Amino acid sequence: MKDNDKNWSLENSYLKLPNCFYERINPSLAQDPKLIYYNKSLSKKLNLEFFNEDLSLITNYFSGNKLPQNSKPIAQAYAGHQFGNFTMLGDGRAILLGEQKDLNGELYDIQLKGAGKTSFSRGGDGRATLSSMLREYIISESMHCLRIPTTRSLAVIDTGEKVYRQSINNGGILTRIASSHVRVGTFEYGRYFCSKGDFQDFVHYIINRYYPEISNHKSPYLELLKLVMKKQIDLIVDWVRVGFIHGVMNTDNMSIVGETIDYGPCAFINKYDPKTVFSSIDRYGRYAFNNQHKIAYWNLTIFAGTILPFIEDNKDKAIQLVQNILNQFSVEYSNKWYKMMYKKIGIINPNEEDKLLIRDLVKLMESYKADYTNTFAALTLNEPFEDSLSLSNEFKNWKKKWEKRIKNNENGYKIMRSNNPIYIPRNHLVESAIENAANGNKKEFDELLVSMSNTYNYNVKHIELQKTPNGFDESYKTFCGT
Repeated sequence: MKDNDKNWSLENSYLKLPNCFYERINPSLAQDPKLIYYNKSLSKKLNLEFFNEDLSLITNYFSGNKLPQNSKPIAQAYAGHQFGNFTMLGDGRAILLGEQKDLNGELYDIQLKGAGKTSFSRGGDGRATLSSMLREYIISESMHCLRIPTTRSLAVIDTGEKVYRQSINNGGILTRIASSHVRVGTFEYGRYFCSKGDFQDFVHYIINRYYPEISNHKSPYLELLKLVMKKQIDLIVDWVRVGFIHGVMNTDNMSIVGETIDYGPCAFINKYDPKTVFSSIDRYGRYAFNNQHKIAYWNLTIFAGTILPFIEDNKDKAIQLVQNILNQFSVEYSNKWYKMMYKKIGIINPNEEDKLLIRDLVKLMESYKADYTNTFAALTLNEPFEDSLSLSNEFKNWKKKWEKRIKNNENGYKIMRSNNPIYIPRNHLVESAIENAANGNKKEFDELLVSMSNTYNYNVKHIELQKTPNGFDESYKTFCGT
């Protein structure tokens, strides 16, 4: 086997931080690893294509059985509010190998998820099920195809071991790629479990590493809050654009760089209902589709509280400065939501009346339980779907107003085609693809990935991908699969 260690360009800037923020630990050996999926295009972007043809080497690297040169693996410490309750957490089954420099010189975390026990495992086995890792692979790569900021998936390994949950499952390891694995919960951990000096070193590291443009600002902590808030607003608006429900927006699942992270109980809306919840543990709809921006705001207040001591010595003044920024959230979110919706219906130069046009459409979609993706795809194609919405007189009247508004506006249709996906990873397709792939048949999984790569290609239409079996979503529940 040819050794290509010298081609890695791993760094680990996290090791410059005080050691309260991490644990040095190597992955546990996988018993009999087999490569299930390997993302060659992502490998090329990360400048790792040198071993693309050496399956044995790929398997050993991404099972954790072989460490790349310069790798200094760590498990990151963090805390978090889960369903509003504060708890100590940390990487209980994920190990960060380091940061790989891509073709553009940018650094990306390479993390093995399901790679073994750490001091943060809290009695867990440190492993993951193959099915849950396949789920994250297909959803994260679909989100990338949908042009939404996200962690990505480089490889899935079958460990050759059994893991015990509610049933016996094959073990799996996912190689997750992220701009950062730092979460709001990491700030909570630093604030409450590290010294003030160590935490301040951490905050400076985050600013210099991810937001260097504010490093010399007279109020860098307030600017950090502004930038993190902007990224979260942009991300949630993007989720809404494609009908995505994260399902578990705890503070430990909110990335500080605005990427979608942790895909446990996520799902996509089919029939439009803003109160939609699929997660089996979200019994009261805390993380429902129409609540996601409200939870983002809640999480941001927690984030703001962690950096409060560095803003002003006078606590009341610091609180007021932070509140002034947070008070802008609702207006900024609303403005960006409308801006996104204008694009979905092809309006280029919006006026106040266009807001009513959007609100009327959304009300009709909810009233008629219209398919969220198909409704906008039909408008983009200017073709009706034979559903109760498109057949209703109310919608026909709405459509006349809309057609008059965008008449002779080819640029409007062009914008719609780049903002309205024709495909999403439909819940029933995802479940079927995962089940079959976990049992060795990857045909559906591969087909779904190919379809998602064409999600904005209106010249390629697979109508079967736009249908949902009657009654499926009504009984569909997602789980924090581990």
